[in-house]
Amino acid sequence: MSAAPEDRLEQEPNRWPVPPEGGWTADDLDRIPGLPPHTELIDGSLVFMSPQTAFHGRAMRLFENALLDQAPAHLDVLREMTIKLDEKNRPEPDVLVFPVEANTGPRQTWFRPEDVVLAVEVVSDDSVERDREVKPRKYAAAGVQHFWRVEADDVGVPIVYVYELDPALEVYVPTGIHRDKLTLTAPFPLTVDLTAINRRRP
Repeated sequence: MSAAPEDRLEQEPNRWPVPPEGGWTADDLDRIPGLPPHTELIDGSLVFMSPQTAFHGRAMRLFENALLDQAPAHLDVLREMTIKLDEKNRPEPDVLVFPVEANTGPRQTWFRPEDVVLAVEVVSDDSVERDREVKPRKYAAAGVQHFWRVEADDVGVPIVYVYELDPALEVYVPTGIHRDKLTLTAPFPLTVDLTAINRRRP
């Protein structure tokens, strides 16, 4: 007889949590003790983040600052918050944009997919397949309207691959590949100098 899910949440220090039969759920992610920061849930399995690179951290800073500076008043921006796509999937975009009214308070840990206007994923060496294939497919199926995938060129400047949801097919349609400068009219008008990734001030 297998242990009940709540029993498996009681873990000895420095031991990995043992999943219940059928895998973890989105709500479990807030209850499992001792998880590393920024743990995601993909298809009922926990996904742990590798140590962050300088490119990854600076890219998140660049896009967070640019989006905050240029987003209309009814939208807000946060880094590294999860989206509860369904019972078995709770990925964590590097940056996301959402309506101000979707903020439920200081203890909030996730957003509904219908409240996410834009999800941004900065690709790391260990997340290439997830960020290029798995997450975009799941975000699109859940109805997230806009998705950006950010990768580094040979000298560490971001390349931004921009996608928009085709609601009839529930898949993303690529709308552009942007180098040096990102200029868009959707989800709102904005311009980002991608060569400014190493600039210390916005």
